[in-house]
This record gives sequence, structure tokens and C-alpha cells, in this order.
Amino acid sequence: MKYKRILLKLSGESLMGKQSYGIDADMLAQYAEEVKAVVEAGVEVAIVIGGGNIYRGVQGAQGGVVDRATGDYMGMLATMINAMALQGAFEKAGMTTRLLSAIKMEQISEPFIRRRAMRHLEKGRVAIFGAGTGNPYFTTDTAASLRAVEIEADVVIKGTRVDGIYDKDPEKYSDAIKYDQISFKKVYEMGLEVMDLTAITLCQENRKPIVVFDMNTPGNLLKLVKGDAVGTTVSE
Repeated sequence: MKYKRILLKLSGESLMGKQSYGIDADMLAQYAEEVKAVVEAGVEVAIVIGGGNIYRGVQGAQGGVVDRATGDYMGMLATMINAMALQGAFEKAGMTTRLLSAIKMEQISEPFIRRRAMRHLEKGRVAIFGAGTGNPYFTTDTAASLRAVEIEADVVIKGTRVDGIYDKDPEKYSDAIKYDQISFKKVYEMGLEVMDLTAITLCQENRKPIVVFDMNTPGNLLKLVKGDAVGTTVSE
């Protein structure tokens, strides 16, 4: 395996499948099988999940429903719903998991403690990190970068519906050019929306590569951790 320990970042929207809202049971089952194949290959897996399929704090604040901080806390609660759904699907598939939250929710999860999280990974358990960083004004992309640095993951893997990073939106432009490798500097210069700037800067400062790939293609995750040419790698 090219990577021994990975941090997989999934968006909340990815759990919607073909639905316009909520959680698709088929997507949960598919992701469970993808992660299970990697775990059975001996890779330690940690996951950060977003909450955009249920509630996005920025949209709530822009709509005047709540202030930004309150909206972000609501979004953190949405990530916990998704994290619990992932946990259920993973355990149904035969994996051992632990759910860790950045906000205390003792009835449903453990608090995030760095050494405990690393111990879970060493024992072969899938660690699912919910509630983002536990702070408003930070995205789950930033939470993924932060957790990856904390648990000493080899790489941040961002699962999307696109097979890598392009110079422009491939779903809108047929002449979009895909990158196999790209530097952090070029991502900044070109304004590519790989992850938010805080997340990218955190990875750059800690020499943590980011791989963006199509999570919805069966077998892609296992190929990636084996070292096959899948997706786009952002590094120095």
C-alpha cells in the first residue's frame, strides 16, 4: 500500500445520491463497501463527513434565518447525523467503528481526543470524526486537514463526483484540462476550488498531500491507496 493511514473527506451532498435532500441508503452501502475493501487491505481509515445534504450554515446566515455562528453550529449537528448514518452502514458491512465528536455528545459519541483516535486506528477501527472542528467559521474541509495533521495521516483524500482537478469546471466546459499532479502554489495562483484556503494552507504548512478523486467509481479508493494513478495529487 502506498498509504498506511488515510483521512477520507466526504461531502454531505455525496450521501444524497440521486435524491435532492437527505441520505440515500444505496450510497451509504456503496461507500461502506469501498471503505471495507481498503480496511481489509490493512489501511487505517479516518473519515470526516460534511453536512450540506441537511443544513449548510452559510446558506442559513445568508437567508437571514440565523447568524453565521449559530448556522455553523447547526451545520455541525448535521454532520453528526451523517456520521451516525455512516457508522451504522459500516458496522452493518462488518467493520468496527468509533464515532468521535468535536462537540460533547456523550450519549452517541466519544469526545475527540487525539491519542484515543490514533489508538482506534492502530486497532483497525474506522474512526469517524463529526461536528467539524467544533468551532464556527471553519469548514469541514478545514476539519479534515486539521484531523489529518493531528492523527499523522499520510494523505488527505477528498472524494468527489469528479475524477480529479481541472483548470475549469469539466461539467460545464468540454475543453477542461485535467491535472494528474499540481502544486499548492499553482492551486493558489489559479484560484482552483479544491478545498477552502484555510484547509489547503494547513496541508501545505504540514507537508500533507491532498488527493482529489471520484469516490463514486467502484474500486477507485482501493486503487488510490495502492498507488495507482487515480485522481489528482496536490503537493509541494
